[in-house]
Amino acid sequence: MSDKKILSRDKRRYLLPSERALGAETHSYLPELCDQLRVRKITRRDFLRQAALLGMTVGAAYATADKLIGGAFTPTVAAATPKPGGTLRVSMRIQEVTDPAIFDWTEKSNVARFLVEHLTRTKADNTTVPYLAKSWEASDDLKSWVFHLRDDVTWSNGDKFTAADVAHTVNRWLDPKTGSSNLGLFAAMVETVKGADGKPLKRGIANAVEVIDDHTIKFNLRQAALAMPENFYNYPAAIVHRGFGKDYEADLSKNPIGTGPMKLEAFAVGERAILKKARDWWAGPFHLDEIHYFDHGEDTNAWIAALASQQVDMVFRLPNNAIETVKRLPFVELHEATTAQTAVMRFRVTEKPFDNVKLRQAIAACMDHKELLDKAFKGLGQIAENHHVCPIHPDYAALPPLKRDVEKAKKLLAEAGYKDGITVEIANGDTEGPWMTDVCAIFKNQLAPAGINLKINKMPANQYWEVWDKAPWGYTAWTHRPLGTMVLGLGYRSGVPWNETAYNNPEFDAALDDAEATLDVNERKKKMAVCEKILQDDAIIPQPFWRSVFKAANKRVKGHQTHPTLYHQFHNVWLEG
Repeated sequence: MSDKKILSRDKRRYLLPSERALGAETHSYLPELCDQLRVRKITRRDFLRQAALLGMTVGAAYATADKLIGGAFTPTVAAATPKPGGTLRVSMRIQEVTDPAIFDWTEKSNVARFLVEHLTRTKADNTTVPYLAKSWEASDDLKSWVFHLRDDVTWSNGDKFTAADVAHTVNRWLDPKTGSSNLGLFAAMVETVKGADGKPLKRGIANAVEVIDDHTIKFNLRQAALAMPENFYNYPAAIVHRGFGKDYEADLSKNPIGTGPMKLEAFAVGERAILKKARDWWAGPFHLDEIHYFDHGEDTNAWIAALASQQVDMVFRLPNNAIETVKRLPFVELHEATTAQTAVMRFRVTEKPFDNVKLRQAIAACMDHKELLDKAFKGLGQIAENHHVCPIHPDYAALPPLKRDVEKAKKLLAEAGYKDGITVEIANGDTEGPWMTDVCAIFKNQLAPAGINLKINKMPANQYWEVWDKAPWGYTAWTHRPLGTMVLGLGYRSGVPWNETAYNNPEFDAALDDAEATLDVNERKKKMAVCEKILQDDAIIPQPFWRSVFKAANKRVKGHQTHPTLYHQFHNVWLEG
């Protein structure tokens, strides 16, 4: 359906009176979205997510879905009354917490998120809802977004939270000197120019951020983008005070000014982070008095020992080889989340010999994804397809299944100039656990029949993160994002900070821009299929599998849901006993 046809439709056709009163008719595509749900062209889940992104309130979205297709019956279960107070103790790596704009680990954001907060919040069910922004709306062409900010929020230093804080934060992301990965995520506000050294430079476009008044801010884009609200909950997207990096040093651990309920009482990298409730919270009751994070090092056995001895109430991440052990602890509850967490065996395509696409294709053709998943990760996930878009992503498009083909690999290897075989090396730091070495070892055996000898350069995790974007071939872990377009924008768009492959393909960039600008869910999937196929054909990331993630917590911890990105959303958490 053309945009012209969409815009000419009666805005109120399928909207309930309650939604009209709430302003749900502000975007002209909402009637079309309702129509697609009514005739079952999209799922209820797709409808809820996209309606919220276009500015419909969560309550109105659910009410509309119930009206159009009915709601599933869910038995009412009486919830226990939360008990205020207590200290939640968590085993998690404690890393430096300086500038949220350049955070590169979820653990960093988990310490920070009780201090500095986001405009939006993506829940454990992958839907995005208002947070510091109370609402938003997009223009019909998705090239401008207006966010309405809460007017009852103050910073811990007593200043009022205003649009000036948001403008300062976003403009820092768009400044290439900051080095924020958000340059890739918010590509619709970014342009490429020639830098002082003559090389391409990405920077924010003029007037990308426009302050309308103290509690209204507008984002002007160079191209359409659907996922602005979801992008604002990416973990390096916390909003900082307007003086951060300007009036005082850009170091949150030294200057922990925030809008959250807690203060940073003590902090030591590699040791601990102590957070204490400091004030009434604008978002409502925050039940916990304190959160204590303890770093038990890289030895996963130490994490489990701390949980088993009840020195801590929760571990940030449960290694898959410890699941059976934890199941035997009667006072511990195991939490599992189906996620788009993964690790990619990415080539740096500017480095020899991996600048040879035939060689990359030969290596990829040897991969038996199912064997890797079953043997290295106990089958706890699903096979991947070498394009970094997961079946749980709402914009995922199914391509023909990949099959291991050794004869094809031999032919490609000969065409690449290595008819007598080749020895290659992959760097790996087991950054998410020893299963990563297991994957490399199994893949070594899969490569051998084609004449490819794999050397595994095993290194400490911290050493790997020093070379993750430099090693010619490396095995890099990537966390979950709610949309495939978000992952592709962060990791594979030309010239963005987290493009570890050095991939530079204008055809791919244009295809991704097209997908990001498409409202219709099914049409967007078709356009994402183009992106996925380009990545597959260029063979830049042999990707073994998607993995489920596990968290373990003492049963006294109540009200907790495991987030697929392992974000700590403890606003409903309380302690029993």
